[in-house]
Amino acid sequence: MTAEEIVLGGYASYVQGDMEALGSIYHPECKITLNGNHALSGVYIGFDAFHEGILSKLNTAWPDFNLEIQKVVSNETDVVVFLKLTATNLESRSIHHFVVKDGLQVEFNIHDDSQLAAAAIQI
Repeated sequence: MTAEEIVLGGYASYVQGDMEALGSIYHPECKITLNGNHALSGVYIGFDAFHEGILSKLNTAWPDFNLEIQKVVSNETDVVVFLKLTATNLESRSIHHFVVKDGLQVEFNIHDDSQLAAAAIQI
């Protein structure tokens, strides 16, 4: 599978609520960084920390959270996904940058409009 196929498969797993499949594409030491200065911002190491620190809290933090892929740009190891984010009190754009090596995501950088996210967060 290409890096892009791995990443897009992860989004499909997320939408289906299949956290086991989503977690399987993360390297155990994957570094996930959510920019900004709000309750979920920070650096998470590994899928379990990412799931516990961010994914499990998305719908509480931003009720009715949804993402829509607008565009994908990739090469052999890097995948950049341009997204539209919507939730209660939030409509924003985001850029997700993934680094994939040996079939696993080793880095995931989330570049949101952190001011809008912070203003809309409900935790």
